[in-house]
Amino acid sequence: MSENKKITIAHGDGVGPEIMAETLKILEAAGARLEYDEIKVGEELYLSGHATGIDDAAWASMRETGVLLKGPITTPFGGGYKSLNVTIRKTLGLFANVRPAVAYHPFVQTNFPSMDIVIVRENEEDLYAGIEHRQTANTYQCLKLLTRPGSERICRFAFEYAKANNRKKVTCMIKDNIMKFADGMFYEIFQEIAKDYPDIEADRMIVDIGAARVGARPLDYDVIVTPNLYGDIISDIAAEVTGSVGLGGSSNIGIDFGMFEAIHGSAPDIAGQGIANPSGLILGAVQMLVHIGQGDIAETVHNAWLKTLEDGIHTGDIYRDDISKKRVGTTEFGDAVVANLGEKPSQFKAVSYPTEESKRISISDATLSTSSKELIGVDIFINSIDLNGAQLGDKISALGLPLDIVSVASRGVMVYPNAQPEKYATDHYVVRFEGENVSSHDVVKLQSLILDADLDIIKTENLYNFDGERAYSKAQGQG
Repeated sequence: MSENKKITIAHGDGVGPEIMAETLKILEAAGARLEYDEIKVGEELYLSGHATGIDDAAWASMRETGVLLKGPITTPFGGGYKSLNVTIRKTLGLFANVRPAVAYHPFVQTNFPSMDIVIVRENEEDLYAGIEHRQTANTYQCLKLLTRPGSERICRFAFEYAKANNRKKVTCMIKDNIMKFADGMFYEIFQEIAKDYPDIEADRMIVDIGAARVGARPLDYDVIVTPNLYGDIISDIAAEVTGSVGLGGSSNIGIDFGMFEAIHGSAPDIAGQGIANPSGLILGAVQMLVHIGQGDIAETVHNAWLKTLEDGIHTGDIYRDDISKKRVGTTEFGDAVVANLGEKPSQFKAVSYPTEESKRISISDATLSTSSKELIGVDIFINSIDLNGAQLGDKISALGLPLDIVSVASRGVMVYPNAQPEKYATDHYVVRFEGENVSSHDVVKLQSLILDADLDIIKTENLYNFDGERAYSKAQGQG
């Protein structure tokens, strides 16, 4: 028998304390080999002056234990408060968000009784890097950042997850027909890694039709791996299709840390009424038990939960007159799961989990790649109200430039030279320059000439070839 594992507990806000109490009651009754270090995070910390919703003592606890079981958090409106979930994920390097989406027919209404898919979502990058700028009076920017190491880690994690859980297929969902460099790189790495897993089918879906098919044909999928924003959307679609977002548990996994939670929010409108469904957090705790090598307890708890659902003992959010037998509150549901510990379901398939921590999914840090890099030009972003794109191009081309002006674009569409004029007024232009044997001094001289012409530079982006290949997109209409 292994020694007790110390974990960090955050009860959370809203219904968090109620569902955490039932979850811990079940874990204790099941014989989980745990010790708890309780911390406070969330709304109380935000409102007491901690802008991040967390203090040093909480960070110290999480770094000591490496495991956080967390109730849902309320982020106050206004005041520039950042999401604590995102802060924890990024600070602790929780790069993989794992969200199973399972149908529990006939006890939870769904159109797809045999649905059982898992969304593996990259958790740190993409648009969720939160790098945004207002560049002009009318134009705003949000940067989408994907890295090769980040993409490599999440794609390998998805295949390792499939291997460990006897899954047969991994689907990569991206938008590489439009974002050919960022999403194209993600899919390229997916293909490379898939070669290491010949027994697992690998396929690709463009995210728009892919997400539609999660809603309409979820049985086409097994494991889905995808960048951050797409994963957030797809996992909520999948949870809704199963019949209840409230039954979804979630794990956030990194090299050294793991955070486990329900996917639903803090639901302050029903807090304190004793009616919240604790199932999402219970299933999040099951994932935690597997992660720390207590698969025997995870198996006991999960099967007891399935048996309770089968028995028709349901909280109000899933109660149905035609199938449920007893409507219960939060505490009564927890009591029913405790009473079923040691039992197995008869209609649902009983679950089983590995018992050794060594069998949990382990991913090493990816290595940084190197490439030859050649500066061949620059995009200079200009805020211009008085001049349209064509006029701007004419003015800049007359300045005696160290580089050739190639194009002026507005919102990614070329408007100079030899292009149709803009269809509506804009104040945001990208002027592209290219040349041979370009140096950083050329770029600086170019900017100086443009500034001397009383034009407003708001941003520059160098243009490179990597390993001899162009590493930037052309404007629409540019040859």
